[in-house]
Amino acid sequence: MLTAIVLPAAFGFAVFMLGMKLMEAALHRAAGRWLQAAIERFTRTPLHGLLTGAAASAVLQSSTAVTVIAIGMVNAGVMAFPRTIGIVLGTNIGTCLTTELIGLDLDRLAGPLLLLALAGWLLTALLGEMSSSAGLRRQRWLRPLRSASLVLGGFALILSGIAVMKSIGDAVQNSLFFHWFMDRSGDSLLWGLLAGAALTAAVHSSAAVIGMAMTLAASGVLPMELGVAIVLGANVGTCLTAVLASIGGTRAGAKVAWFHVALNAGGALLFLPFTGWLAAASAWFGGGPASQLAHAQTLFNVLCSLIVLPLCYIPRLRIPNKSPAPK
Repeated sequence: MLTAIVLPAAFGFAVFMLGMKLMEAALHRAAGRWLQAAIERFTRTPLHGLLTGAAASAVLQSSTAVTVIAIGMVNAGVMAFPRTIGIVLGTNIGTCLTTELIGLDLDRLAGPLLLLALAGWLLTALLGEMSSSAGLRRQRWLRPLRSASLVLGGFALILSGIAVMKSIGDAVQNSLFFHWFMDRSGDSLLWGLLAGAALTAAVHSSAAVIGMAMTLAASGVLPMELGVAIVLGANVGTCLTAVLASIGGTRAGAKVAWFHVALNAGGALLFLPFTGWLAAASAWFGGGPASQLAHAQTLFNVLCSLIVLPLCYIPRLRIPNKSPAPK
């Protein structure tokens, strides 16, 4: 079991997480300041906040990063709590881009993409060094090219990690723990939700846990409804990072984090009895089992956000025209 499951799974997961963090850091460095300014400017209404949060999460490839930015802005007094509601709704939608890309089954492109990213990074390093040696100003296009190369390299590592984790499908299916887990899940899909939440809280990445579920589904090991339950749980577990980020901050910042928890946990419990419906609806969009889990993630987050969005226009939660002045 150690050599057949644990070591390959740990190695594949480590490569996957390395790719995620590399891509997130490169995107944040390239667009972080611009996105923070956009979040502050384009969140006058809940709908605008939703669209801005979705776009920012899609660019940064991390709903948690955008939520933490919003918490920081509330703690600093440059944004009121009600304006963050739409942002949180949008982050859940924007983060689905990662799983949808993983579901395209692009594993075979991991090697060429990694080589292309390495070539781009070496080119920027060489040209930057030549410019410094010659006493010339560095070209403005070098930094965007370097960031793009790092993003591409991170995505290639994600695909490589997925490919490694796919190799353990047969061994997992034959393991005693998996049979025990499947027996428990047969009694209640709540086991799948709890497993997804616990794993995501431990690794601080819903995309990583959903990616693991997608690899098992693609191998034919994981039933679709159980996979959907794990996806619902992953959306709950990802809230932990935002809650931790709010500790020691203002009361308004804590409200942002706990609204995120209420949205995802409430949505997961609401949709858990309808996992069969989510699985059938995601199958209607086509693709293999992995793609269908990605579609289920997208459907869940879009529906939850659209259900809650009208509630944001209740007068008591109406967005003020001006943010409070920084203290």
